[in-house]
Amino acid sequence: MVSKIKEEVNLGFQNRENIDVVGSISTIEPGDFLKYDNTQWVRDALSGRMLGLKGSDNIRGLGSALIVVDGIPGRSVDLLNMEEIKEITILKDANAVALYGAMGKNGVIVVTTKRGTEKQEFNVSISSGIKAPTSMPNYLGSAEYMTLFNEARANDGLARNPGFTDEAIANHASGTNPFRYPNVDFYSSEYMKDYASFTNVVADFSGAVDDTKYYINLGFKSDQTIQNVTDNDKGVKRFNVRGNIDFRVNDWIKSSFDMIAIIEQNTTSLTNLYDAGNNFRPNLYAPLLPISAIDVTGNPELAGVLQAAKKFNGFLIGGNQNFKDNVPLGSVYAGGSRTNVTRISQVNNAIDFDLSAITEGLSAKTYLSFDFYNLYNTSSENDFAAYEPTWNDDNKIVGLVNVRENDRTEQNENISSNLFTIRYGFYGMINYEKMLGKNHKINASIIALANSTQVIDEEQSDKNNHLGMSVNYTYKNKLMFDFNASYVHSIKLAEGNRGKFAPTLGFAYVLTEEDSLKDSSWLNYLKIRSSMGVVYSDVGIDGYFLYDAIYQQDGGSYNWGDASNGSGFNNQYTTIDRGQNNNLGMEKRMDYNLGFEALIGKKLWVEANVFRSDMTDQVINATTVYPEYYGGFRPFSNFNADKYSGFEFGANYLDRFGKFGMNIGARVLYTNSTRKKVDEVYADDYQNREGKPVNAIFGLESIGFFGEDDFNTDGSLNAGIPTQFGALQPGDLRYKDINNDGVVNNQDEVSIGRWDSPWTFSSDITLDYGPFTLFALLTAEVGGNGVADGNYYRPQGDQKYSEVVRGRWTPETANTATFPRLSSLTNTNNFGNNSTFWLYDNSNFRLQRVQLTYDLPKNWVDKMNMEDFSVYASGSNLAEISKNKDIRQLQLNNSPMYRYYSLGLRMKF
Repeated sequence: MVSKIKEEVNLGFQNRENIDVVGSISTIEPGDFLKYDNTQWVRDALSGRMLGLKGSDNIRGLGSALIVVDGIPGRSVDLLNMEEIKEITILKDANAVALYGAMGKNGVIVVTTKRGTEKQEFNVSISSGIKAPTSMPNYLGSAEYMTLFNEARANDGLARNPGFTDEAIANHASGTNPFRYPNVDFYSSEYMKDYASFTNVVADFSGAVDDTKYYINLGFKSDQTIQNVTDNDKGVKRFNVRGNIDFRVNDWIKSSFDMIAIIEQNTTSLTNLYDAGNNFRPNLYAPLLPISAIDVTGNPELAGVLQAAKKFNGFLIGGNQNFKDNVPLGSVYAGGSRTNVTRISQVNNAIDFDLSAITEGLSAKTYLSFDFYNLYNTSSENDFAAYEPTWNDDNKIVGLVNVRENDRTEQNENISSNLFTIRYGFYGMINYEKMLGKNHKINASIIALANSTQVIDEEQSDKNNHLGMSVNYTYKNKLMFDFNASYVHSIKLAEGNRGKFAPTLGFAYVLTEEDSLKDSSWLNYLKIRSSMGVVYSDVGIDGYFLYDAIYQQDGGSYNWGDASNGSGFNNQYTTIDRGQNNNLGMEKRMDYNLGFEALIGKKLWVEANVFRSDMTDQVINATTVYPEYYGGFRPFSNFNADKYSGFEFGANYLDRFGKFGMNIGARVLYTNSTRKKVDEVYADDYQNREGKPVNAIFGLESIGFFGEDDFNTDGSLNAGIPTQFGALQPGDLRYKDINNDGVVNNQDEVSIGRWDSPWTFSSDITLDYGPFTLFALLTAEVGGNGVADGNYYRPQGDQKYSEVVRGRWTPETANTATFPRLSSLTNTNNFGNNSTFWLYDNSNFRLQRVQLTYDLPKNWVDKMNMEDFSVYASGSNLAEISKNKDIRQLQLNNSPMYRYYSLGLRMKF
């Protein structure tokens, strides 16, 4: 079906039919698409599929939403596989999130897992494939780096590097002896595989025995790494088991018990070469020295060195006296290994009470949960030797100097716990649901929630507790009124100011229930809705006791009194670092939403909303509201304010033409943010953050490069050209003097872009013909920017050079250069400032996923005593069209971005 108007949706604390929902929500059920889009990563399934969602957890641009799993707030979707999920719902406006109190500030993502059914079922999903890097860092080789570094020194007026002679450069370029004249590239096939494998296996069982229903989910994931040096890099393996049990205690009490256990193990070397490769210059030294090149005959003393040295496949670990702490490959081979282990267990118990014996429609529920998270690592750290060689004219090693420790294995066995977290949760609710005559329906609830999270080494627990109330009235299934509210409590605020009442009101009108539209041949359903309300929250208050004053007793000293030596008595005095403000309050979200949803011709579903959220009373240590001399007396206060607004539109079309069927969905989200009130003082209004996007990027306006004609013969700038940062030369970046004061400095920074993309688009397409089904997910972002940063894009001093420096400025390339002149010194002017030169357009269009599925013939499936059997081939992160794809697809830290290709099968018994 293209719509699910009459189906029940889980709103977290409540289950209601879609037709009765007033708040702005979006819902998906993995069972509808998982067969044809078999991603097992929940965030991948969320991204691009749900109206109003940016990425995997950002609702309408407000920030990371609260994750609720089976009624428990604060859990992670990363612990789930898609097979165990029944439904995912995002709650977007204040009316929808009201019952979650302070935690619902940025919206809520409600995840409901599967439960047992009367019918016995057994499902298996298996997929395996490879992942290949979309892009790898491309640093220059030794000869090119050495040549350009000499050029950089010449630009700085320095002599050539003594070791970078023409002969040395030629030797490095020749490759005749890569151990004496190295050309090290940790991203090459010598150290990295072209691809790595991954495997996912999930099996689930469900059924019933008498009054007890059960659901069991077992999962295994293996994800290998592309680092390919030793067996220490084994990648990640994860095992998970979930058991959900529902049973009846008696005629008026039902209960459920859920248990989840997850163990994840990641075994690695002590050094990640992908990270280390960013800082290891190609000519630095040879990481390995061949034993065959050591001249033991002419230098018999080396025989003893070799005998004592630890050998690795015919090599010794190479090193350099000046870089004895920078031995990444030695650390991989000889340093030892590390195993990070994550252990997670979660337990829930719910009890449902049918209190209709007291009065019809009355029920109650309690829900108790306990989560345990533990991350620890075991490591074996070895001391190892690294040798700096001396070569003779015959390319033989005639001397070896150990620049590190002696080889000692298994000297340090460490076990440490990096994270230990315990979370307790409880909520209880009373619900009353009643039909009054034929036309009036009332649903009312009262909820009390408490949630506490304790992290090891943190003295203050993170606590959330509040009361919630919901009253819903429906008239003739066409007029709905919602009043939802919460009374929020915060321990981050002063006594007497810790509570806040947050009401919301919503209205919906199903026009197609009117007689004039009820029998319409083309308009099957039309509902308009509107809501407004407030959410008070302490989530954005970064710390406890910010309302309190802080005094420092050792702020200084003074002398007083007479003494024979004239020195008097020395006494300390107390200073104040922060003033007191017992009126410090919660941050506020004032929310407005107006929308509609419609079903046209029983084939086209359309939905749209316009929205606005005013985020006010943000807590900061404001300075502008106090005199400058107030200094440390300034307290924290509720001051800054931002506005978020926009619209969303979604459509879904479902149809069949004989054997050919289609299901096409499309979504667009526009979000805009504005700083409405900011604690700031700038000399020039154009620097004010107020009125700019919340995620505005500030920097200098680049107007190209300085040319040779911009300088006098003595190297000084021509008259009338503003000075900038430090001594300047031709080929340096030139910036616009915004305030025309003759000097370019921080006062000339302006808004040059924005980090977030205001426009996001997505489309999912499912086409089927006979036994074949083709699925594709497309996404796009428009209007956002990024900034090229780090030593890959802005190398300074003697940092290694990437391919970007090939476009450097020289007198010969002055008209075509794409990079400033090279410098062997720290260059603040070119590389130390954000500017439009480093800004890039982040707009993109991506083919996120494609899957081709084949359903085996029904008679084959029946013979195997199955209900369903399908096989598929899929790929994700497959292609991108963007102006700056080379920057967007290059991930420089920890690991590359990957494309995934897999084959799989699904069986249902």
